Amino acid sequence: MTAILIDDEIRSTQNLRIELNEYCPDVIVLAECNSAQKGIEAIQLFKPDVVFLDIEMPFMNGFDLLNSFDKIAFNVVFATAYDEFALKAFEFSAIDYLIKPVNPQRLIQTVEKLRKQSKVIDKQQLQALLSNIKGLQYIRPILALPTLDGLEFVSIDDISYAQADDNYTIVYLLNKEKILLSKPLKDLEGMLENHNFLRVHYTFLVNLAHIRRYIKGQGGTLIMNDGKEVPVSRSGRPRLMEMIMI
Repeated sequence: MTAILIDDEIRSTQNLRIELNEYCPDVIVLAECNSAQKGIEAIQLFKPDVVFLDIEMPFMNGFDLLNSFDKIAFNVVFATAYDEFALKAFEFSAIDYLIKPVNPQRLIQTVEKLRKQSKVIDKQQLQALLSNIKGLQYIRPILALPTLDGLEFVSIDDISYAQADDNYTIVYLLNKEKILLSKPLKDLEGMLENHNFLRVHYTFLVNLAHIRRYIKGQGGTLIMNDGKEVPVSRSGRPRLMEMIMI
C-alpha cells in the first residue's frame, strides 16, 4: 500500500511517517507534503493508494484539496484535532479519521480496514462530512448507511425504526422505503447514540420522535407513526419510560 502524507505542520507528517514505519511497515510513504498545493502535485505524480490528510491548512483546506479532483481515485484518512463531539461527523459519513496525536493502535486498525476495503471515498461522502461538521450542533446530520452494494445517504430525522435481521439490519424510513444494511443492529445503535434513538427490544431500535402510542403490557408495545407495532422488552421498558417521561 502506498501513501502520501499532507499536513501543514512538518512535525505532524514526520511523526506519522515514523509511526507508519514502525507499526505498519508495509505502507510505503511516497511523499510528505506541507501544503495543499504540494499535496495535489504529489497525488497527481505518484497516484497513491491512500492519502493521510489534515483538514485545517492555510490557503486551501483538506476539503478544497479533494474537491480539486474530478474523481477521487484514492482512499482518504483525515488527521484531525477535532473534539469528540465533532468526530461523530466522520462516523456518520463513513469516513476514516485519526486523532492528533496519532494513537498507534488506532493507526494499525485504520490501515487494516484500508486493506480490506476496495471502495474509495466519493464526493457524496465528502459533502456529507462537510455538512455534518458545519451543522452537527444545529441540525440532524446525514448518515452514510453501508448497504450490500455501497452507501445510502439519509437524514437521521428520516429514520423511523430499524429491525435486526441476523447479521443485517433493515432500516425503515418515514417515506415507507426500506434499506438493508450490511451491518448488525448493534452497529447502527452505536452510530445513533445520543440522537434520540433507543433499543427497546433485542431486534428493534426506534426513533423516539416517531412514536404514536405506547400500549401497556409485560414490556409493552409501541405504535409507530406508520402504524408498525414494535415490541418492548421487559428490560427495555424502564429506559423507555425514562426517555419518554412517563
